[in-house]
Amino acid sequence: MIKEQKIAELQYQATFSILIPSWNNLPFLQLCIESILKNSKFDHQIIVHINEGSDGTLDWVKSQPNLSYTWSEKNIGVCYALNAMRSLIQTDYLVYANDDMYLCPGWDTHFRTEINNRKDDLFFYSGTLIEPVFSNNACAIAPHDYGSGPTNFDEKKLLEEGIKLPKKDWSGATWPPNIVSTRLWDLVGGYSVEFSPGMYSDPDFAKKLWDVGVRDFKGIEASRAYHFMSKTVGRVVKNEGSKQFLQKWGMTSGTFMKFYLRRGKDYTGELSNPEDTAAFKKKQLTTMLKKYFTR
Repeated sequence: MIKEQKIAELQYQATFSILIPSWNNLPFLQLCIESILKNSKFDHQIIVHINEGSDGTLDWVKSQPNLSYTWSEKNIGVCYALNAMRSLIQTDYLVYANDDMYLCPGWDTHFRTEINNRKDDLFFYSGTLIEPVFSNNACAIAPHDYGSGPTNFDEKKLLEEGIKLPKKDWSGATWPPNIVSTRLWDLVGGYSVEFSPGMYSDPDFAKKLWDVGVRDFKGIEASRAYHFMSKTVGRVVKNEGSKQFLQKWGMTSGTFMKFYLRRGKDYTGELSNPEDTAAFKKKQLTTMLKKYFTR
């Protein structure tokens, strides 16, 4: 499956390991990495998983002395890609970012500050996305269009305007860019490959963290990234992620997001178990019926 891998020899002490899966998306990947190198306060280990790489990605990544990488001849999806890159990690914290994201100045400073304020590693943090159109991500700042791709990206306007758009810290971190300790990643076994190529693998990973005691799922408003929404997922045959989540956990992902993670609500601190409200009981009953009829 993994045909080749390389760990770059770093000339510095890396703070985070940034994992970026990429599938024939070279212009976006180049801009993503450029943003990390330009906008990070700290030095980081950057690891790319190259799915196919037939568009020049493989050759380009190989030519960059500061990049570590894994490579598969075929697209193996997000779950296998992230787990493959884990073998190259050299830091205590890993960041998962998509290749169609531009990380804004200060993204890593705010992650680092939040980590320093804790006495343990029982957290899962997400940065806040700025997106050009509305989507099903209620935690994003949208619609604020600064371009659909590298060719029409208005970086100047984003940095002057986008990073100042009003937003509060929010609850329910799951989506990238996100950060978790390498210890916790290993404890829960990384991303679950039964969700390959990756639909609903993010909430599944969050549920695994919940089950080992993580209650701090914080979306950090000041750690921002512009998301081009290049829709790589539109090129793959999707797994039935919602059904898989239901069958695995005995609840819908919507239940987990709304009643456990309180996704999109203003952040008020660490989460508690869901309150036994009428709405929660009704949702549980609906879930039982849905699980029965989706066997």
